[in-house]
Formats: sequence, structure tokens, C-alpha cells
Amino acid sequence: MYVFRPMTTPRPSSSTVLLAAFRDFLRLGSASGVLLMAAGVLALILANSPLAATYARFVDLPVAVRVGSFALAKPLLLWINDGLMAVFFLLVGLELKREILEGELSDRQRAALPAFAAVGGMALPALIYAAIAWGDPVAMRGWAIPAATDIAFALGILSLLGDRVPIALKAFLVSLAIFDDVGAILIIALFYTAEISLGALAVAALCAAALWLINRQGTTEVTPYLLVGAVMWVAVLKSGIHATLVGVVVALFIPMRDPSDPESSPLRRLEHDLHTAVAFGILPLFAFANAGVSLTGIGLDALLHPVPLGVAAGLVLGKQLGVFGFAWLGVRTGLARLPEGVTWRSIYGVSLLSGVGFTMSLFIGSLAFGSLGAEAGFDERLGIIGGSLVAGLAGFLVLRRVLPRSGATAEVG
Repeated sequence: MYVFRPMTTPRPSSSTVLLAAFRDFLRLGSASGVLLMAAGVLALILANSPLAATYARFVDLPVAVRVGSFALAKPLLLWINDGLMAVFFLLVGLELKREILEGELSDRQRAALPAFAAVGGMALPALIYAAIAWGDPVAMRGWAIPAATDIAFALGILSLLGDRVPIALKAFLVSLAIFDDVGAILIIALFYTAEISLGALAVAALCAAALWLINRQGTTEVTPYLLVGAVMWVAVLKSGIHATLVGVVVALFIPMRDPSDPESSPLRRLEHDLHTAVAFGILPLFAFANAGVSLTGIGLDALLHPVPLGVAAGLVLGKQLGVFGFAWLGVRTGLARLPEGVTWRSIYGVSLLSGVGFTMSLFIGSLAFGSLGAEAGFDERLGIIGGSLVAGLAGFLVLRRVLPRSGATAEVG
């Protein structure tokens, strides 16, 4: 909703606008996290109720798009995972570009701490998973599942602590999750790509060139970028590379500024327009479609299988050790510093909270094991849901203990 101000009212400064945008993002992320929890719980209930067959028919519903002799036919689950998640990655790309150009990541010192923490938060969970799954080539496909953080879910948990959470700690968690998402994007591109069709890839390359030309011409309307991006998505889908990555590529070409109006930002407008749809539509729908784990016949052997056990251990142990340990190492070496008002105890609480890998872990798990279906003999979602719940609860309890009460003096140490 636009509010018209009298001409005598001065325009807000760019720093004020950025701070307001960041607070809007936190509010959306927190509310989305609560909705994600509800969607995941509903999927679990349906998958273990008399409506289980109806739920299965819903996610397997055939959906086809035809233009002449060309057709794309997939079950609804894959349209959600391959199509709607490309929009999510478009939003991730927009946030990343904005943060690098104008936000928290534009300052090298402020970016150093979450960057160090993210490296550890991706490496340690993967190593712990690999140690547990070592010797099983099928199980080893899932080494990247515990490497990413679900920002919406984590912010949703953090929001339960209200104004006790300093803005700098929220910024650390958001920046950490952005770096995690970048790592996940690289992992998907490098390790979860099928056989490549050179013809389709050539079409995708032409689309990338078209995006560059549109940007060089100074086009600030986002529609041409999105239309070329849609063609690129189809080409990449047919090429064998995961099509969600197109979202990030398109985001990199969206202009940050309108040369004719320095106060106008096409990137921020598109980011604002996408936030609500992603937060309250795409991510909850993804969670609902992917979290429906049937617990029928689940015994101790299923929980202790190397895949769910490795995922849970990576999320609960690997994340806290990696994020906290590498953050400490960055500060200890002088390459990073703690933000003002943030303590090591609160960093440890966020390190635990970063083990909530729900959405991104489910997504990578679908890439790693989706082709196996019922033949897998295990369900990685048991480890994802269990590990995320344990990490989220532990992080909440630690932060609830170490963060000062409203109006109290911040804790020391």
C-alpha cells in the first residue's frame, strides 16, 4: 500500500529504508516459520491418518503444460520442487545481491563473522554425516543434506523470544543463512546434476546472454528479465542441471538502481513483491508436500540407519560445532569481530538454532534420494525432521536462558 506524503516531507534516508526493509523481512520470516511448522505438522498428521491415500494422491497428481508438440508433464510434487522452488531461489538471489551491494555483507568486517561461521556450519555437518555413512555408496549421496539452514523456520523460533533478541544477533542469523544458501546452490550445481544435454544448455546460455544485454541496455522493468528467465528455466530443466538455479542467475541481472531515479530500486521492488508469496505460499506448500513421512512400521533400526542418523547428527552436532567453532576461530585470528551487544553465549544459541535445516534439507534430500523411491529402504526425512526439532528446541532454550529479559542489562561473556 502506497502512502502519499506532502511535498514538504523529506524523503527517508537510504539507511532508514534499508533498516525498515530488514525489519519487514524479519517479520515475514518469523511468521513464515510458524506457518512452516504448521504445514509440516499437518503433512505428518495426514500421512499417518485415514487420509494418507488422499495426501499421496495430492502430491502425485499429474500436471502437464503443452504448447503444440512440446509438453512438460510432472507430478505436482516435482512442479513444486522444480518450479516453485526456482521462485524461492530467485528471492534468495535478490537478497544476496542486495546484501552484498548495500546490506550487512557490503561491509567486509561485518560479513566476515557469518562467512566464517557458515563455512564451519557446512563442513562439519557434512563430515559427521560422511563418517556415519562411510562405506555405503548409496547413503553417501546425502552428505550435503545437513549443510543448510532454514532461515524462515529459524527466525520463527527466534521470534518467540520477542524483543529480547538484539537486532545484531538477528542480522548474524540472516547473514549466516544467506551464506548457507549460497553454499547449497554451489553444492546442487556441482554434485546433484544429472547427465547434461548440450543442446538445451546452449539455449540456456543464449538466455543468459539475453539477460546481460537487457541489463546493459538499462532496462529497469523486471518483466523482460522474468520472461527470459522462464525460457531459461525450461532449457535448464531439459539440460540435466537442476532448474531451481535459474532463479539465482536471473536475480544477478536485476538492476539494483534505476538510473533515472536514484531512489528507485527494481531489485528491492521485486524482492518486496516476492516475499509474501514465498513466505506464505511457496515455502509452506513445499513443506506440506515434502514432510509427509509415514511412521507406520518405523522402528529403532529405521532411526539408526546411517542416512537418518547421519542427517540428525549433522544438524544437531555438526551445525553447533561448525558454526560456533569457526566463528570463534575468525574472531581469534582477528579476521572477524563480534557485533556490538552480541555475546559468545548468544552466538552458541544461534549455532544450535542453525541446525534447523528443514526446507533446504528436504530439498537436497529429494535431489539425493528422490529417484530411489520406496526401494531406498530408509527415509532421510526422519533425520531431517527429528534433527531440526531437537536443534530448534535446544537453540530456543539456550537463548531463552542467556538473553536478557526486556529492560535488563545485556549479559557479559
